[in-house]
Amino acid sequence: MKNKSSEASEVVILERCWIVEFRSKTNVSIVLKFQSGEPDLYLEAASKPDCESWAVALGEANSEGLQNKIQQLRRLIMEIKEERSSDEAQQFLPSSQADSLGEPQFTSIRRIANEPKLEFSLACKDLVAATRDRKLNTFIQVSVVHPAEHILTRYSSTEIVEGTRDPLFLTGVTFPPEYPIYEETKIKLTVYDVKDKSQDTVRTSVLPDHKEPRADVGRSFLGCTTFRVGDLVKSKEQQLTLTLRTSDGGKTVGTIEVNLVKMGELEDGETDHITTDTQDQKCALVRECTATEGISDKDNLPSLNAVLKNPICKLYRFPTSDNKWMRIREQMAETTLSFHVPKELINLHIKEDMRRNQELKDLGELAPHWDNMRKSVIAHCDQMLSMYQDTLAELGKHTGSSFKSSCSKGEKTLEFIPINLHLQRMHVHSPRLKDALYDVITVGAPAAHFQGFKNGGLRKLLSKFEAERRNTGYQCIYYSPENTAKAKEVLSNINHLQPLISSHADLLLNSASQHSPDSLKNSLKMLSEKTELFVHAFKDQLVRSALLALYTARPGCVLKKPAVPRNSAEEGSDLQHQDHPSQIKRQDSIPHHSEYDEEEWDRVWANVGKSLNCVIAMVDRLLEKDSISSIKEGENDPSAADCKVLRTDGDWYEQLYPLVITLKDCMGEVVTRAKQSMAFVLLQELACGLPQCLMLTLRRDIVFSQALAGLVCGFIIKLHTGLHDQGFLQQLHTVGLLVQYEGLLSTYSEEAGMLEDMAVGISDLQKVMFKVIEAKSEDFLPVITGRREHYVIEVQLPAKMFELLPQEIKEGKLLRMYPVLFNVGINEQQTLAERFGDTTLQENINQENLELLKEYYKLFTEKMPPDCLPHFQEQNDLKGLLENLHQNIQAKKRKNVEIMWLAATICRKLNGVRFTCCKSAKDRTSMSVTLEQCSILRDEHQLHKDFFIRALDCMRSRQTQGALNESDDPETGCLTDNKPTSRHFYPVALLLVSSHLLVVWLILSLALLLAKYQ
Repeated sequence: MKNKSSEASEVVILERCWIVEFRSKTNVSIVLKFQSGEPDLYLEAASKPDCESWAVALGEANSEGLQNKIQQLRRLIMEIKEERSSDEAQQFLPSSQADSLGEPQFTSIRRIANEPKLEFSLACKDLVAATRDRKLNTFIQVSVVHPAEHILTRYSSTEIVEGTRDPLFLTGVTFPPEYPIYEETKIKLTVYDVKDKSQDTVRTSVLPDHKEPRADVGRSFLGCTTFRVGDLVKSKEQQLTLTLRTSDGGKTVGTIEVNLVKMGELEDGETDHITTDTQDQKCALVRECTATEGISDKDNLPSLNAVLKNPICKLYRFPTSDNKWMRIREQMAETTLSFHVPKELINLHIKEDMRRNQELKDLGELAPHWDNMRKSVIAHCDQMLSMYQDTLAELGKHTGSSFKSSCSKGEKTLEFIPINLHLQRMHVHSPRLKDALYDVITVGAPAAHFQGFKNGGLRKLLSKFEAERRNTGYQCIYYSPENTAKAKEVLSNINHLQPLISSHADLLLNSASQHSPDSLKNSLKMLSEKTELFVHAFKDQLVRSALLALYTARPGCVLKKPAVPRNSAEEGSDLQHQDHPSQIKRQDSIPHHSEYDEEEWDRVWANVGKSLNCVIAMVDRLLEKDSISSIKEGENDPSAADCKVLRTDGDWYEQLYPLVITLKDCMGEVVTRAKQSMAFVLLQELACGLPQCLMLTLRRDIVFSQALAGLVCGFIIKLHTGLHDQGFLQQLHTVGLLVQYEGLLSTYSEEAGMLEDMAVGISDLQKVMFKVIEAKSEDFLPVITGRREHYVIEVQLPAKMFELLPQEIKEGKLLRMYPVLFNVGINEQQTLAERFGDTTLQENINQENLELLKEYYKLFTEKMPPDCLPHFQEQNDLKGLLENLHQNIQAKKRKNVEIMWLAATICRKLNGVRFTCCKSAKDRTSMSVTLEQCSILRDEHQLHKDFFIRALDCMRSRQTQGALNESDDPETGCLTDNKPTSRHFYPVALLLVSSHLLVVWLILSLALLLAKYQ
């Protein structure tokens, strides 16, 4: 930073910070807030455009953005060099000169589409230690020498293998499809001995490597070797055995084996040479890739690539119980839906709220009390609407990562975005069993982190708000949540059906003008169906009671019967204002200008049906006018008694036009009255709880947005993997899809509030329906329509995939979701909750969702044949699992993780979608997912029992992530330099202490707090 005419006076490092804009009438400012706790930096711009441009520039000025740009430039440079070397050199020079003077033409490596260019595994033999008695702890650093640049670049490293001179490394090396590697590329392998593993961090970032590491970093150089990629690819056995030498090239320190790896090829031979009692050896070969693939059909890649992004894969091979090898590909991918779904949802919220505000304004003239109430409600709603618009604008500016990292969960601009939403997929390739896919969606618990949990979560806040709203006194009329939901449904039906009826009426007139009998019949059929739905929407008693309540709120009114406005809640509870005579007295004091006819609504509502009957009768007469008997039969038809136009001769259009206009007029009158009455109901809901009502709506929208993004991702992935499973597709449109959430939150402190938010958000997903449509363009992202409490997600599939669906789904049948949540706290905070707190919340949630799971199972058994699904061949097993789950929930055992395993097993057997959630989808989530994967390998694919722990350690090790940069950890999204080298380390100390030590720890903590504040 500097002044206009001075040297730089300050340098600001833009890392781990966020930007806040403050706009006011006098100035426009930008504030930089730092996560480290440093003082905020205030910058003032000259104008609003300058402020916005600075905000964008500062937002892009970070190391991640610069690294992405550098990588893009490198790829572009390599592509340009390839094109010039292969095309331009040949075009402008003779062939002989091109070979001698032009740039060399590099030989590309043949590969399958969307597969890595090159993958190989590594192993060393007969390594020589510096001292005879020392046990080596070795790892291999992989560097690349690009043939065009001749610069050595550090690429990746293996994990550290301890205590052996013949290490078999778990981590392989992979080069993604876009990486510029050719047969002429040279790869340098350097072997190091780590003196102290706990103090050494294996660096895997892509950095220049002109010098060997210093000896003071806790590791010593053993030897190195170099090979050409072409030699490995063209070798007959696809294996190279290389000699390791010291840096001066004189002394031999061992050999290194490089094996080319190809996914899908089974290895020959037995695994007897792998001994189970060797502690320093592992049986898995690991490689990494960045490819997304299905088991058999790759036509779904374009649509999947539109949803998944930046996949990271690892490949293992483990021995089975019969001494064969099985290969496992583990994939983790981000999803573009993390931002797409919330933006679509916020846009719908804005449109819905704008319609509601306009409907409130269209209520007409109201008495002073009600008019002031309306003005206050509209003012608050406009403020909330502005906040939604600002949030949508900020999300539109977002660039960079396609997921929200855990360190950003408290940012206001990202509060609608789910935390760490990823797909975790395990593809198992066994020698004697069919290939299998196991998917788990990992995501942070849907919760309003920015708003905090001081007063609890949604479950508690909604209950408290509803109790307070019942006691609002005479200021407004109380309508139950069921009635307000019904009012919103009526308004939604009006907005949906009115334009459809008008459109079908116009089509009817168009068919009449063309004298097309078939078209006339079809148009009349559609018009009749939509009009009947329209009339049926107003049969509810709520509309009648709301009209009466609205009339009493007009500046002057008189009732034929002195009655208090009632609503349909009178069946279950009395109106709150009945207990307040002052309310009735205030309404009676309004000047009486007219009398309210309670039967008027019935007449207006019935006129729509009568008008439709007239149209139907006239169409029948027009179609049967040549038959005298039909004409007489039509004259005697009582349904035509109210029709004034009975002529059947002349032009069809002229005879139908006045009847259609009458239908539209009657419908318009019904719409006006119904809209106003339902808007008045919504006015009462908002007025009874300002501003808490709007804040709760915001919080619920935030939580629902996070939950919906994960659900849409899970549904799309499940649909793609089940396209060839006719049993699953039948289950999807006949019963619906089971969605099981595994919660790992504690019931202590803030996490109890998160659990309350999560429970309500997942419950709200029951109101979401899915519809599969054929994609008309290359844009395969889902489209969201509807309103709060009723959303339809339209999932787009390419034509080839769409043809595989059953006819019911292709015709647009809505697909239901059945979400269930089972939570078991497993961290140290849950220990505190179980010993000194309350676990009732967790017990109630598990019990409620067990009943929902039983309902789905009952529906499934009633509608699906027993032999329909491959996992459902033994019904008794599934019944036993449900009973076992019921017993474990009733047992109320501390940290009963058996609940999670049983729920997950039931979900997989019922073809459901699995979710695993904790606070941030990092430590606890990765622990649960990796344990579940290894358990599946053991129970379903015969993993050798002696290698269960080794497989688990292999999957949990962060060092098998290969070429990941420390600052790009997909699990954390934050800097990880100071984190342990294994993802599965998390605080477990309090889980191991006795109750006596725990009490001592609590007493000491309280003493320290008291001393601090004295």
